[in-house]
Order: sequence, then C-alpha cells, then structure tokens
Amino acid sequence: MCASRVLATPPALPSFRSCHPSLGRMLATTALGGFVMLSGMAAQAQVQTAAAPEQAETGDDAYLGTIVINAASEELKQALGASTITAEDIQDYLITNDVAELVKTQPGVNLTGNTPTGQRGNNRQIDLRGMGPENTLILIDGRPALSRNSVRMGRSGERDTRGDSNWVPASAIERIEVIRGPAAARYGSGAAGGVVNIITKAPVERETTATFFTELPESEDEGATYRANVVTSGPITDVLSFRSYLNLNKTEGDDPDINAAATEDGESVAAGSEGVTNVDVSTLLEFRPDAANTWGVELGYSRQGNLYAADALFQSVDTEVSEGTTLADLAGEETNVLQRTTLALTHRGDYDFGKSNSFLQWEHTDNRRLSEGLAGGGEGRINSEEEYNTALLDNVTAKTEWDLYSNAFGINQTFTLGAEYRGEFLDDPTSVTQDLGLDEGEEIDGTTTDPDDRDGTPSAHLIGFYVEDNMMLSDSFMLTPGLRVDYHSEAGVNWSPSLNASWEATPEITVKAGISRAFKAPNLYQLNPDYVYRTRGNGCPVSYPSLGGGCDILGNPDLEHELSWNKEIGIAYRNNDGWNAGLTYFRNDYENKIGASLTPVAVVGDTQVFRWENTPEAIVEGLEGNLRVPLREDLSWSTNATVMLRSENLETGQPLSLVPDYTINSQLDWQYRDNWTFNLAVNHYGRIQSPDTSVTNGGEIENNEDRDPYTLVNLTTTYGFDNGFSLQAGVKNLFNTEIYREGTSNNAGANTYNEPGRSFIVSLSKTF
Repeated sequence: MCASRVLATPPALPSFRSCHPSLGRMLATTALGGFVMLSGMAAQAQVQTAAAPEQAETGDDAYLGTIVINAASEELKQALGASTITAEDIQDYLITNDVAELVKTQPGVNLTGNTPTGQRGNNRQIDLRGMGPENTLILIDGRPALSRNSVRMGRSGERDTRGDSNWVPASAIERIEVIRGPAAARYGSGAAGGVVNIITKAPVERETTATFFTELPESEDEGATYRANVVTSGPITDVLSFRSYLNLNKTEGDDPDINAAATEDGESVAAGSEGVTNVDVSTLLEFRPDAANTWGVELGYSRQGNLYAADALFQSVDTEVSEGTTLADLAGEETNVLQRTTLALTHRGDYDFGKSNSFLQWEHTDNRRLSEGLAGGGEGRINSEEEYNTALLDNVTAKTEWDLYSNAFGINQTFTLGAEYRGEFLDDPTSVTQDLGLDEGEEIDGTTTDPDDRDGTPSAHLIGFYVEDNMMLSDSFMLTPGLRVDYHSEAGVNWSPSLNASWEATPEITVKAGISRAFKAPNLYQLNPDYVYRTRGNGCPVSYPSLGGGCDILGNPDLEHELSWNKEIGIAYRNNDGWNAGLTYFRNDYENKIGASLTPVAVVGDTQVFRWENTPEAIVEGLEGNLRVPLREDLSWSTNATVMLRSENLETGQPLSLVPDYTINSQLDWQYRDNWTFNLAVNHYGRIQSPDTSVTNGGEIENNEDRDPYTLVNLTTTYGFDNGFSLQAGVKNLFNTEIYREGTSNNAGANTYNEPGRSFIVSLSKTF
C-alpha cells in the first residue's frame, strides 16, 4: 500500500529560469546563485558525517530505516493531470522537427495561438487546457526556455514565434513530462496552464547514435524535411562523464499560393507554413565525486532561421515590400534568425536526510529580423529587403529545491523547500520607435513623446519561495498542502496556495483532487510605457472611432499579475493485467487576463489613448479521459480524449483561443517481433468555434465560420537489425486529409491554419 512507498526513481529536474551581459545584471543574482552552489557543498560535507543507525557498519540487509514518502514533485507526475512521453513513443511517432506535434496528442493539449485572431495562424504553440501558450511553461531538463519572450507582442496578444519546444532534437530526448492543472502551481509564473518538461538523455553509458531522417510530402506545394544528428555520451574517468549532440535540420516552407484554391475571389490569400533551418549543439559534463553528489555544467547553442512563407498579419502574399518586390518574392528566404545560447551550472544531491536539486542558468537570445511595420494595417509586414532589427533578451534563473524526509508527529512525510530567482533583461530599441501622432506640444502622461528618448531596455526581477508537505495520513490517503510566494519588481507580491489529495479507494482505484492559485507576471512589452502601437483610424475600437488622429495603445507599468484558480477532480483505474483508465474534470477561473483596452484612458488632441489592462473574468472547463487495453501480450490499444465544456471571456462571451470542442487520440501498438514494431495512430479533432467579434477592435467578424471536424491517421514501423542499425518508416496523414487556411487575421473565422497532406518518412539510425 501507499505507506510503504519508497522513492525508487530520482525526481525530474524542477522548474527554473536565466540571464547575460552586464556586470550589474550578474550582480543581481550573486546572492541566490552563490546559495545554490554552496548549498550543494554544505550538503556534501554533511553527508560524509551522516550515517544510518549502524547500517553502514553492520551491513544488515534487514534494516529498513525510515519509510520514505515520494516528494510532491514525484507525486504530481503520477497525478491524473500528468502524462509522460517516452523515448519509445518519440521513436514510434517519427517527429518531423518540433516535439510539439507529439505533445499535442496528450490529453488536455492543443496547438494554438494566444488569442482567437488567426494572426500568424500556422505558428501554433503548445496550449494546455485552453489557457494559451503564454501560460504553458516550457522546461528543458527542468530549466526554463524563454526565448519566445524576445519576440514583440502585438496588440492582439500574438507573437510571431514558433515557441520554445524545438530547441532539442528528438533523438536527444529521454522523455517529456506534461503536467497540467493544480500541480503546476509550484513552478511559478507562466505555468497556469501547465508545464512541459523536455528531459534529455543522461550520460549514463558509452554510446553514440547517428540518425538520418527525411520526410517527403506528396504535394509539391508543401515543404520536405531533411535532418541529420549525432548523440554521444559516456564516461571520461571514474567520476567524470559527458553527453553531447549535434543536430542539423532543414524543413522547407510551403508554396506562397498553397491556400489560393481555398480563398474566395477577391479575398487575401493567406500564407502556408514557414520552413525552418536548425543547428543545435550541446555539451554536458557531469562530475560525481561520490554517490551523494552530482555536479554538472552544460553549454548549448541553437540557431533557428526561418524560410519565409510570405505571412503577414493583414496582407496577402502579393503585397509589395518595396517597388517591384512582393511578400511572395521573399518566400524561401531567411527573414528572421533566432539564436539561443545557454550556460548552466547544476547540482543534484541524494542524502540520508533527503534530496536536492539546484541550478544557475544564463539564457541569451538574439532575435534578428527584417524590419517590419509597427502600426495600423502594416503591422507585422516586412517593409525592407536589407534593413535588419535586433532584439536581445537575457534571462538569468537560479533555483534550489530540497526534499527532506520526516516522521514528525508520527506521520511519514516529505517536506519540499524551494527558492527561485528570475531576471529578465530586454534590449529592443525598435519596438519603441513608433510615433504617437500628436501635434507639437501635446504629451501623454507616463510616455516619452520623442521616440529617440524612449527606453527600449526594460527589465524585471522575480523572487519566489515555496514549501510543500507530502503527507501519508493513512495507508490509503495522501495530502499535499503547499504555498508559494513571489515578489515581482513591477507587479508586486503574489501568493499561490495549493492543496492536492490522493485516496486509494481499492488497490486498483484511486481518487485524486486538487486546487491551486496560479499566476503569470506581465511581460516586458506589456509593462513598458514607452512601447507604442499605433493605428491611424481603421483599427480603433468600434465603440470609439477615430477622432481624426487615430489611436495609440501603450504599455502599462501598473499591470497586475494574471491569476487563475485551477481545480480538478478525477478517478483512475489500474490493474496488474495492464488495464489503465481515468477520467478528470477540470475548471480554471481566470482573472486579470491582460489585453489591449477597448476603452480609452485619455484623449490628447484628436488622438485617443488606450493601454494594456487587466480585464475581467474568464472560465475554462473540460474533461480529460484515458483508456489503455492490452488486447494481447504483443498488442495494446490506448486512447485519450479531451472535451472543452467551456472556454469563454465572461466580458465578451468570446472563446479565449481557437481550440477544438473535443479531441480524440487513439493508437494501436503491435510488437510483431522482438525487433519489429508497428504503430497506427488516429487523431480526431472536433469543431473549432469561430469568434463573433474581433479581439483588436471589438467589431463583428463577417466571416465567422467554424472549422469542421477532421481526422488524421499515421502509420509507422520500426525494425532493429543485429548490427546496431535501426530503420523506421511511415506514412503521415495516410488518407491525405488536407486542411487549408482561408484568410489572414479574422478573415478566416476559425480556418486559420494548415494541416499538411500525406507524406512519407524514412529514418535510419546506427548505434555504436
């Protein structure tokens, strides 16, 4: 039963964050960073003098010692709102390039934008439980990946970004943990929807694997993919080991006219999916002086260059960039390069009294792109073939977490204590260059009138402390109360209490429930009063049409945290024959969501002034279910489903994002021989509701058609040879269900993205 539960596997690295250049920035983290590293040294000294009662001397195998209860971090990974994608799952799926396409097959997961605008419709990111990509925290080995924050946020809340799920090649991943709901509150800002933790392969044994991958679409309008990578690891000495990988990938973009046949005459033709070239290099060194302590240093570099597909917010592919050059003429060229550099120092401890996990990480992002419009109908449109603008983002994260075993008051329990620092430092001089449209002598309070004098280097600091207690109150009942408090230098203090419970009603049936208060701090663009978006008239809110000078939308330094009360309750069944089933109800009450105001805060001359503001309540609720059936010893069937009962902004009545009413992911796994497997996967997506009104101006949407349900089928097989070679082959979208994007911005209703047609995949690996 639960009372004899012993921690058998090391906890996954927790959540953490990052930074760069100036000495002043680095000094901001010296105190906590020093504590992170010194804490490991202190624990190392302590463990050398701490011994279990006479066990070390007698070697008595019968001595059981204190019963160890799993830390809360381990328990939450076994919760109903959690799932794990294994290395075998990754191999069977044959990922094209970005692991997001596999993560989306988990319950409660979709790919979407931050709002239901349809802008940048093919740049879909991971969205957990309908809370939007900005509320999904991406971790790599427990450390945050925040490079997407270097991309300017437009008035609608969208960014022109692919997200942060494509920095690690699939062949270097050991597993992916997806944590949804109340359990994610312990990870702090940005985890209101949940957490996706991409865990890379550890340097356990000497091994080198080289992989060559290609995906060829049947349609000549869609881009092919070619990839080669090497992952190598092993011991250098008895106490020092390494793991390195090199990844080269090229995914071609779609033809600019791919959606022409789906577009009505006279309407703007929306772009297809962009291509991308990847270069990823990483080296990890781990030093283990004894059985209790593991020190690590990891240096990584990634470069993602886009292959432009002629996308813009409001224009068609034939819009002119300059005289004689249209957006379509730039198709296939690199118009944006994102470079991410990381340096991390880590320490893991495993002692008689508990476990620890600490790190200090610097993440530097260089976001270089061709100059784009900042105002009105030209927002987001490339307006130069030669002039590049660069935004630099540095994130510094330091975190230490300790799991301490205890039998206080006769209760077997594990306390978790943690502290975290995040520093964000942005340098984006371009985003503050838009004029205010004011006459001479007119000013707006809090905003610098002359663009040359504005501050394009905003920064913010966040410090958090948290405690959890995983208590085994009886043989069948576990209770985990927790509390996290964060101080944000701009948005102030936030308290995040949580309570999770688990009851084993029978050896096969478990009932779990949880409630937590999650939050997200405002981003640096939203907070900067010198960040200006301008519309010259047509983009003004319909309730406040232009007075002649258009409308300004400005950053707001007085924004508060976005808040969410996350609740879930569910039941799970598991038996020794391999049957597994579960059903979970979740509800998130969303408060203070940040968006561009539709009501002016001031009128200066004939210019109306709007700001980013915290808006009223929203609700997201739904059901998640899963079922696994062992049909035979060599054949299993598994299915999960998500039903979105409600996703609504209570002020406007509109959906929060474009997600299906329901999704069903089902697959058959057949172990035909010991070295030969087959996988058949079916992904069905229900209706996607179109919004009735525009996020940007509140006006009615003329084309508010819903997206009809559709189904995708994939078939893959893997064959392992005796000489270390492995051959994988597959067909994606077996029945060639092609889905087209039908317009730009809200012109497409809910038909805002492409689903590629049938493609053929071959992958060859060799392990030495």
